[in-house]
Amino acid sequence: MGIILMIIIGTAAGFLATRFMKLDTDVPTTIAIGIGGALVGGFLLRALVMLTGWMAGFVGAVLGAMALIWLWKNYGLK
Repeated sequence: MGIILMIIIGTAAGFLATRFMKLDTDVPTTIAIGIGGALVGGFLLRALVMLTGWMAGFVGAVLGAMALIWLWKNYGLK
């Protein structure tokens, strides 16, 4: 997956993850969470992406972003 596509998917995933987790953040933080989640989820689900395509990458990005939000909320990464 190209870096530009990962940034776009990460931005969308960050938006969805912040809404799912009911986290009120500004736009740059939302984008950073999404891109971080896309990197985490993308690397963890690389084999799945090869098998099922970009949609699995998007799901992985959302899950990765949600994991980062959970860590942020529970361990005071504010």
